[in-house]
Amino acid sequence: MPEVICADCGKKMFHENVDTLKMEESIHKKFCRKKPGESHSYMHRDPKHMSTFDSERAVDQEGKALLK
Repeated sequence: MPEVICADCGKKMFHENVDTLKMEESIHKKFCRKKPGESHSYMHRDPKHMSTFDSERAVDQEGKALLK
């Protein structure tokens, strides 16, 4: 079975279909973490901005917080 190992992060990718493996490899190159154990998130997160974006849905009908 064809396989590819990422030189940057060490992830092993394999697939029976070579074309599918090439697509998986090209997608992985765009989103590779570069270092093992690094965060998988690709969104910018500002620790100072922890409030919800939808203030109307921050609590349920009884006033209990929906988000932890």
